Amino acid sequence: MDVTLLKSEINYKYVRSSGSGGQHVNKVSSKAELYFDLSKSSVFNDEEKQKLSEFFNNRLTKDGVLILACDESRSQFRNKALVTQRFLELIQEGLKEDKKRISTRVPRLVKRKRLKAKRINADKKANRKPPTLE
Repeated sequence: MDVTLLKSEINYKYVRSSGSGGQHVNKVSSKAELYFDLSKSSVFNDEEKQKLSEFFNNRLTKDGVLILACDESRSQFRNKALVTQRFLELIQEGLKEDKKRISTRVPRLVKRKRLKAKRINADKKANRKPPTLE
């Protein structure tokens, strides 16, 4: 994955932050919004795009655009850096290969314990029945 090429495909938009904060918040657009079009990206191949679209299934818009926002800091530059860092971490997490589970044998003691509990439960239920007179 080429990070510089990936960063070149990102679009940023700056808007006013929500919430309280006085005059500064009302004047300055410090909230950074990151827009990344996954379907038009040339960084990833089709298999990686499919994997990322499954990973981002709830975060993508109908057009296949990922939108991330950050308004933690009062600085526009800091918010841009934070949202970019968060984006790169999400991409790495989405492309990570899952480890294959190696199945192991069920231990003999576990099987005995299960069968013993099963036998106790069966005896308990059998004792509830009225005795048969022959």
